Amino acid sequence: MPCYNEEESIAYTIPRLCREFERAGIRLELVACDNGSRDRTGEIIQKFREAGLPVVPHHVEVNKGYGNGILESLDRCTAPWIGFIPADGQVDAEDVVRLYESVSNARGPVVGKVHRRFRLDGTRRALISVLYNGFMRLLWPGLGTFDVNGSPKIARRVDLERMDLQSRDWLLDPEMIIKAHLMGLKLFEINVFSRMREGGTSHVQTTTALQFFSRLIQFKFGRTLKVWKRQLRASVA
Repeated sequence: MPCYNEEESIAYTIPRLCREFERAGIRLELVACDNGSRDRTGEIIQKFREAGLPVVPHHVEVNKGYGNGILESLDRCTAPWIGFIPADGQVDAEDVVRLYESVSNARGPVVGKVHRRFRLDGTRRALISVLYNGFMRLLWPGLGTFDVNGSPKIARRVDLERMDLQSRDWLLDPEMIIKAHLMGLKLFEINVFSRMREGGTSHVQTTTALQFFSRLIQFKFGRTLKVWKRQLRASVA
């Protein structure tokens, strides 16, 4: 869970997530990353650890993006299944547990994610989401989702390692889905209700949406994906 200036949100989201996994009898290890915050986020995360919650604090000195907070934290994860989720609490903790239970019992290689079918984040965000996901399907037909950035996302550790995720910004979400598609992994989605943020301020702005489109084009036709696909074919051979 990358947390960037989320002192208002994590006071609610972290304890509830831990509580719901405990209630379901599932062992959780929550790597909470203070992603270069300038508020009390890191202090609050540490207090959760001291209070006995299954939280592993991690600190990134300078914020370099949402994806960077996740990538810098992956080495701290020790479980066979790894997922990542924003700290904003827009997806209910019960739905996170439901997603994990579904994918962990699925047959064959699978990537699990949520589809925010019912959203409360405004008409503008909804319109941007439609355009963005339509653009994704145009560039990569057959992805199997109309909510590429819906999180949490959960996958087996071994599959994440094969993905070799590189994006340090918001492109991390589509990179994971694109690579899962190219690897032939089954995409498993559950519909969820996306709530308003529990607190704090959203870091997704109009300029972020414009960056999405330009970065997707670069990723589609750039060298990074081509090199990874060659490595994937070689590993399969």
